[in-house]
Amino acid sequence: MVSSDGGFSVTCEKCPENMSGVTQDGWNCITCPKGLTLEGKCKCPNNEILVERSIDGILLNEALCIHCNGTEQSFSASDVSGSRCVRCEKTFIHVSKSCDCSSPNILTGGLCFFPQESLPPKGVATVRFAQLGVTLTSAWFLKNLQSSAFACWLYSNVTACQALGNMCVMNMNSLSSSSTDACGLFQYIFIGTARLGIIHSIAYWRHNLPWLYYGDQPGLASQVLEKNHFPTTFSFKGRDKDVKLQFIAASFDAAGNFLKWQNLEGGILQLCPDTETKLDAAYTFGTTYQQSCKISVSKILLDFANPIFYDLFLEYNDDNGQQHLWAVPVLNLNLQYNEKFVNQGTNMNNWLLTRRFFLVDTLSGKETDLGKPPRVIRIASEIAISIRLVSHMQRGTIYPPLITIAYTDVLVQNPEIQSVMVSFSVNYEMDQSEARIQTDVALGVLGGLAVLWSLLKTAGWKRRTGSSIIDLQTVFKFLLFYAGDLANVFFIITVGTGIYWLVFFKAQQFVSVLLPLPSQEEDFVTYVACAFSLKALQFLQLLISQLTVDIFFIDWERPKGKVLKAVEGEGVIKSAAAPVSIWRTYFIANEWNEIQTVRKINPLFQVLAVLFFLEVVGFSNLALMDASSSLTRSSESYVAPWSRILRFGVSVALWIAIAILQVIFFSVFYERFVEDKISQFVDLCCVSNISVFLLSHNCFGYYIHGRSVHGHADTNMEEMNMNLKREAENLCSQRGLLPNTDGQTFQISISRKMRLHYDWIHETLTRKRGPARLLESSANTFEQSTRAYNTMNKFLGSFIDHVHKEMDYIVKDKLLLERILGMEFMEPIEKSIFYNDEGHSFIDVLYYGNETTLLIFDILFFSVVDLASQSFVLAAILTYLQQEIFRFIRNTLGQKNLASKTLVDERFLI
Repeated sequence: MVSSDGGFSVTCEKCPENMSGVTQDGWNCITCPKGLTLEGKCKCPNNEILVERSIDGILLNEALCIHCNGTEQSFSASDVSGSRCVRCEKTFIHVSKSCDCSSPNILTGGLCFFPQESLPPKGVATVRFAQLGVTLTSAWFLKNLQSSAFACWLYSNVTACQALGNMCVMNMNSLSSSSTDACGLFQYIFIGTARLGIIHSIAYWRHNLPWLYYGDQPGLASQVLEKNHFPTTFSFKGRDKDVKLQFIAASFDAAGNFLKWQNLEGGILQLCPDTETKLDAAYTFGTTYQQSCKISVSKILLDFANPIFYDLFLEYNDDNGQQHLWAVPVLNLNLQYNEKFVNQGTNMNNWLLTRRFFLVDTLSGKETDLGKPPRVIRIASEIAISIRLVSHMQRGTIYPPLITIAYTDVLVQNPEIQSVMVSFSVNYEMDQSEARIQTDVALGVLGGLAVLWSLLKTAGWKRRTGSSIIDLQTVFKFLLFYAGDLANVFFIITVGTGIYWLVFFKAQQFVSVLLPLPSQEEDFVTYVACAFSLKALQFLQLLISQLTVDIFFIDWERPKGKVLKAVEGEGVIKSAAAPVSIWRTYFIANEWNEIQTVRKINPLFQVLAVLFFLEVVGFSNLALMDASSSLTRSSESYVAPWSRILRFGVSVALWIAIAILQVIFFSVFYERFVEDKISQFVDLCCVSNISVFLLSHNCFGYYIHGRSVHGHADTNMEEMNMNLKREAENLCSQRGLLPNTDGQTFQISISRKMRLHYDWIHETLTRKRGPARLLESSANTFEQSTRAYNTMNKFLGSFIDHVHKEMDYIVKDKLLLERILGMEFMEPIEKSIFYNDEGHSFIDVLYYGNETTLLIFDILFFSVVDLASQSFVLAAILTYLQQEIFRFIRNTLGQKNLASKTLVDERFLI
């Protein structure tokens, strides 16, 4: 090289034939007496160093190869670069009294050993990558395994023992009774060096050896993890809140050299990049931490060229303030014992715990040359630190932490496009078996009560249908009742569970409970899904029953006077009773149509209020898996993952609280001082002189007595105001069905004879639905329907007036037990029974009387959408949409049913 500016411009010229070599720095030509390297530079034999310049720096014409004196006193040999003579390795001096390790001595890994010494068996320098089904000979193992084992065995060399332990860890700590791989040699030395004693009274930690295993005795893992409690306590409140778990790791390089102590804060174990604040949040006690990302293989090869091995400890202070370290055991999911994975499953009695681990191994997968890229790399793709709470302790006591690691083997083919998914998490858990038992007991007891309650409902339904035969329809009805009651059972259990965890986890000072893990929430999610499915079935059954009620408006108005009317076809004029206006009936029908979907709460306000408190006020932050009860979170701080149980608990608590406040507001203030549509409808019926006859079952229904106390209601404004004034001044009789009473609403239980007569008259209303060939002309059909309407009106009016002695009725009060059970003990055999009702129970055929069912259905719909999408906003939008869709269906089909049952033309229902 003649010139170079340090960039791309380089000038070179050919060396002369008598000086064909190039100096090490590349700037001069030189004669090489002992040959050239492939790069055209001078080379020297082993144990000789190359000299190209004199002591004062003058370039020699011919390079020199100077022999290093390996005899006694000097004991020198060339270094790795071949540029200096240095003292040779002490095993050479010890064995051969020189720097040569000639036969019969044993040379391995740069060390020299006597052939007659008791040495460990010859090691197998192979590494098994079980996931890929690949076993390869490692260049690192080939170079260092035997020498490390010999040095560790003969000299108790700490560095050699650490290096041997690291090679065992790179082999996944896998043990085999017949193999002499790295772990086999380690176990051989561990057993053979019992005379050296143990460290810190730990039977598994031998002097000069790394602590790799806890032992393979059955049940040992459970003793390590559960026998002793961690000797300090934790709290969520007070001066000890936001306590950091002080994890500290001793780090080593692959050659066994101790590097330093490292605190895990700062993301030592997190392979995914993030801000330091969020990385440090992983070790805040009580905060569940989860992190995952994809990392390219090329970045892994660049950042982790040399593997680092860690022994993890947890630092704590005793009562005297003295610092101590607690060894953290490792559960390696890739560990094999006699070629079988043993750390799978949840039975810790079968686990084999270890101590040392690494994040990335790019060394053992190199087959031939340590300077070349590896063929296979091994990555800690899943790291999870588990903190388990001791049950039935009120002082925040935990078991020793456990770090679980799963490694992924990657066959390096195209590093630029290959990537690996890695994750890191810190989980807090406790034994949930007692909670599951309590839930199962509650489910069993309440489920049994639900069966009894459903049987009572079925018995009441049979009484109301007038049937005493247990048939398939009865069984089907029982199953529908049971579905609704069982939905309530699931709802009660899930609401109780959600609010319990919300209150006791977030409000506790000393840690006594920890949230279930996501895998432990599956039963809870199943219960919510069951509650929603069963409640949806009950809601649909309720909707269908309300859309098929029988209803008729009894018009008490009588003709006032007579009118002259021409007789068609005869040409004469005769007097006839003045017709009664139908407009009052149309008016009442429209008012009934309007109150069909009136609810005790405002659904839109309910959804918006819940969403406001969750997303704007910040109640949703209470559903995070951390110990904080704050409603706000900094944008820079780490946000813990959601707990599905807490999300359900927070949202349901808000739904119920806001619904209760709405019910109180509407019932105490709005309906009393502004508008009560149900009471107004009853008053309107009386003012309009129209009664409402409802049959929700075959032989059971409701009656609203709307007969005017003034005799007629088809009058002018002056007379109407005069009638209302007289009524306000008690100058007329009371509105009740019975004399001197105000009772206008009744539950009615009619006899079979009454029902048969009702059906016979009503049959003419529905006969027009028969085959077209049997229908008369449209005019005759209309006349027939009109006559049927008048007949039904007269029949029901005469029935109320006790005209039909064979179909009479009595009026009585319901027994307290009948009111509680929602059924009637007396069967109306000869006479129908009118039960006094002061609570407007006819609302049972309206939305208004089924607010509890509708509210629970809305809550469960909202919760199911949220649990599936983890979005309160989406859940609110879809909940409001389903409310509007079902309200539209109820209004539309209810209007059609009203028109078909009352003969009110649908065109007049607006």
